[in-house]
Amino acid sequence: MLRLKTTDIGRAASAADLIVESLREAIVQGELRDGELLRQDQIASLFNVSRIPVREALARLEALGLVTNQRYKGAVVASLSLDEIAETFEFRALIEPEVLRLAAASMSRESLDEAARHCQAFAAETNPELWAQLNRAFHYALYRDANRPYHLQVVSSALDKVGRYLKAQLALTDGMDQARREHQAILDACLAGDGDRAAELTRAHILDASHSLVAFLQRERGEQA
Repeated sequence: MLRLKTTDIGRAASAADLIVESLREAIVQGELRDGELLRQDQIASLFNVSRIPVREALARLEALGLVTNQRYKGAVVASLSLDEIAETFEFRALIEPEVLRLAAASMSRESLDEAARHCQAFAAETNPELWAQLNRAFHYALYRDANRPYHLQVVSSALDKVGRYLKAQLALTDGMDQARREHQAILDACLAGDGDRAAELTRAHILDASHSLVAFLQRERGEQA
């Protein structure tokens, strides 16, 4: 019988998984900018792998809408138009309030306490690099008890697509003050057990963020609505 120190390969992350997560985080956080070239040889060298897992990772990121392939250029960070950004928020405003309404009916004390901690941390945080992460943590603590994993997977993908734009908008406008107030109001409705009110406030919160972000990007890009 062979006596070897083994690893459960079925549970280990593949090279492509690791590359996907690293690039996804860099894109969502805005460290890789719209239109930035993603050279396969450079990425392979950074991760000390062949180009095969890099190609797989880029294909998966393209399926998520974070990367696009341009003729004669290759893979680049995808850039969203104002219409695409507005539509993404429109979709979130349909799904997330209903997820929260479902969660509110059976929301645990643990989830409420966790959401309150994230709400306070978001309100106190001065580092823009952490705002998107804390914002997501707050909302997901409230959504968790809905027991709708597919819904949350789709919401997560939508947040990934617009996260880099939101960070800039929050940092360069008064968006943080409004977000703090709206988070607290949503939390208060959940603490009161009012799922309908929490859902209504969440929908308004998402649409307010959309209007503010699109207006901000119009000024930055000089585009028309």
